[in-house]
Amino acid sequence: MAHVTIYTRQFCPYCTRALSLLKDKGVEMTHIDAGMDAKKKAEMIQKADGARTFPQIFINDIHIGGCDEMMTLERSGKLDPMLSA
Repeated sequence: MAHVTIYTRQFCPYCTRALSLLKDKGVEMTHIDAGMDAKKKAEMIQKADGARTFPQIFINDIHIGGCDEMMTLERSGKLDPMLSA
């Protein structure tokens, strides 16, 4: 199973949606709440090549983007193979 890291912030509906999908799939993940932590947010922005929106999702240390990008992967059938790698 792939290693997933997700940076989120509280009260973010996109974060909730992304976390829900990953949990429904039984994915073990590292969940980092970076909304109120400047150091963690700066780390997220650096790792995500400047992306500042929440969530930011990484599968096996590969940045896939945010919730919308993950949902696109899910609809196209590409997410499950990435998660099983």
